[in-house]
Amino acid sequence: MASTTQDVNMDGNLAGCVPFGTGTTTLSVHIEEEMAMLPVTVAVGGNKPSGRYVLVAGRADEEDGLRLPIPVDTLKPRLTYRVAGWISLGAARGTSHPVRIDLGVEDNGNETLVECGAVCAKEGGWSEIMGAFRLRTEPRSAAVYVHGAPAGVDVKVMDLRVYPVDHKARFRQLKDKTDKARKRDVILKLGTPAGAGAGAAASVRVVQLDNAFPFGTCINTSVIQKPAFLDFFTNHLDWAVFENELKWYHTEVQQGQLNYADADALLAFCDRLGKTVRGHCVFWSVDGDVQQWVKNLNKDQLRSAMQSRLEGLVSRYAGRFKHYDVNNEMLHGRFFRDRLGDEDVPAYMFKEVARLDPEPALFVNDYNVECGNDPNATPEKYAEQVAWLQSCGAVVRGIGLQGHVQNPVGEVICAALDRLAKTGVPIWFTELDVPEYDVGLRAKDLEVVLREAYAHPAVEGIVFWGFMQGTMWRQNAWLVDADGTVNEAGQMFLNLQKEWKTDARGNFDGDGNFKFRGFYGRYVVEVTTAKGKQILKTFRVEKGDSTPLVVDLADA
Repeated sequence: MASTTQDVNMDGNLAGCVPFGTGTTTLSVHIEEEMAMLPVTVAVGGNKPSGRYVLVAGRADEEDGLRLPIPVDTLKPRLTYRVAGWISLGAARGTSHPVRIDLGVEDNGNETLVECGAVCAKEGGWSEIMGAFRLRTEPRSAAVYVHGAPAGVDVKVMDLRVYPVDHKARFRQLKDKTDKARKRDVILKLGTPAGAGAGAAASVRVVQLDNAFPFGTCINTSVIQKPAFLDFFTNHLDWAVFENELKWYHTEVQQGQLNYADADALLAFCDRLGKTVRGHCVFWSVDGDVQQWVKNLNKDQLRSAMQSRLEGLVSRYAGRFKHYDVNNEMLHGRFFRDRLGDEDVPAYMFKEVARLDPEPALFVNDYNVECGNDPNATPEKYAEQVAWLQSCGAVVRGIGLQGHVQNPVGEVICAALDRLAKTGVPIWFTELDVPEYDVGLRAKDLEVVLREAYAHPAVEGIVFWGFMQGTMWRQNAWLVDADGTVNEAGQMFLNLQKEWKTDARGNFDGDGNFKFRGFYGRYVVEVTTAKGKQILKTFRVEKGDSTPLVVDLADA
């Protein structure tokens, strides 16, 4: 990082802090007496909370709050900055309220607010700020704003900090974590009946053919016609998910007029290439993504249409999809619950899909959970949703993080993964894209997400939401240019795939053993004895306990 950057740290004092808004807001310093209420965090470098906080009182408007100026010489373009700290509320109407953390930057006489975090704050507890931002130019002035709770609600701000993120230091931390999560010790036994030392003259070459950790992409009926897309997909990705072709609004645009032709064609395409497919999605909870004829139905009609959708889709494709996103984005939408007046309807959907097709893993799927910037989609709320579905008898076998991530910070992503991992349910990044117009920064941002996901033992796969220029929902996230050229971000992904494969060579020891530590996946070993005999054997390295995997080559 640039040597001129430095932390901006409030540390529970009022230096530089000013109230802003309607003019009634006051600031004062206090000590948190209930030490058990203080959070424990790893997201700010392991620093413990100080216990000192600033009370923002007398707020007459939702926008009233605290302003902390930042010296402009501490902010450099193209660096990712972390906004950290903790937020609590005074006596509040309701259990929790969103509090926003914004960066105000002034250039050419105008101040622009940049969203850089939000928390679901509550009375009697502390919520951690997981904010981040990046600037493209050096501003004339800058300040952090904390505001957004309803008028009359006091806001408590503890240890507000702004500091540059050191991605390289984080990557070094992830090295050992990756080794523990994705690799295993292996012993190849040649067998030496002729006595000790007979195997030492034999040479060995171990090559990993594929990694057990899957990567995939969304596809549609037009993009698979592009040779450059097909080439990259075929050679570098294992899974597919249909972008729109399985969604209800696509398969039944008008009531009763079913059209599965596109989904059938994409399934046949994936079958020819040997690609595994996710089913996305049976239903979609967000009102704006429900077709109008469904919205026009009364309760009985909607329940009947919902049952027809379940039986028509799931029965038709029984055994064809490895996963199903059952009711998409339930943290952000309640269409079926509200229209049917039935809180348990999402659990019913899960149970019906399982009844009609018991093979696929059934997922929840939502966005912003890993970003720390959406009070509606905190990891805690997502984990609570999973627990609620399970309490209703639904079998949830996957947590989907869509992963439309901007300005990613590794520690923030890791904190979300850690919280979700406590559910015991496997996690996938199901729709990953990392939008950034500067392709060099895009490559660095993508590396942050991929390394965090791969290093975390609860994550079992990653599916990109497209990868080719001009074919993606996000217009500034592609890995492959329109002409088929793999850009810097795409090359970074390919480099990581290469890094996460094992290639080992050497000689057997005097006991006829060759030892190495390898990533999970499929391997081939080639042995050449002193007499020129060739031995070939394929094997798999799979996750196991702490004992080494022993592969006997004597019968190869």
